[in-house]
Amino acid sequence: MSTALAVKDLHASIGSVQILKGLDLEVGYGELHVIMGPNGSGKSTLCHVLMGKPDYDATGSALVGGNQLLGESVETRSRLGLAEAFQYPTEIPGITLRDLFEELAEQRDDGDAIRARVHEVAALLGTERFLDRPVNEGLSGGEKKRSEIFQLAVLAPAVAVLDEIDSGLDVDAVREVAEAVERMRGPDIGILLITHYNRILKYLTPDRVHVMVAGKIVQSGGPELAAELEETGYTDLVAGIMGDQPADEDDFLAGL
Repeated sequence: MSTALAVKDLHASIGSVQILKGLDLEVGYGELHVIMGPNGSGKSTLCHVLMGKPDYDATGSALVGGNQLLGESVETRSRLGLAEAFQYPTEIPGITLRDLFEELAEQRDDGDAIRARVHEVAALLGTERFLDRPVNEGLSGGEKKRSEIFQLAVLAPAVAVLDEIDSGLDVDAVREVAEAVERMRGPDIGILLITHYNRILKYLTPDRVHVMVAGKIVQSGGPELAAELEETGYTDLVAGIMGDQPADEDDFLAGL
């Protein structure tokens, strides 16, 4: 099977407000896809719906490796091969990253492989020093994001969703995180990177770039599309699509 993530006609709402409006997306194994878009386009909602965050009513289809995610628990989605690196990684005082990996290994059938990957990936990413520190505690913004990529690479998911992992980072940290993402790429994983800015793409080579506006992907292209958006911005694109949208819905979406 060549498709890691297949999203078809995905709708999602909170209460009476519809946020995702028939979103279609396919990410193949070995591919890195980027979703860009203005505030309020529904990018964070897409992450929440894929990961199974409650409070969203979702219809349509979202498959990882051919397995349906919608309606499944967060744990089941993880076991099916979905993982996320968060925009704001959570600190876990008192539990080291080594402890976390060992707990994961004990819960999984491939525990020995996970233990082996911990050391292989740590050597590859230069993240050995994170292992005996409490998870994300006392780390800089860039270190937290590198730790997130470290955790994903050890998990070896079928699909990795990277939610604004460049947010709040300086130039050097963005480059380091991008390099970690590049090292994670491989034939057995599809990566979906969500970002506002083109800057991380200076250090990555995406296979496809998608523009999301008003809950849909409205434009797709190669890396040159991101460079074009850097020059032109989203204003004209948004105006053409959302010009007649009610003000109350527009205000709601701006917070997503």
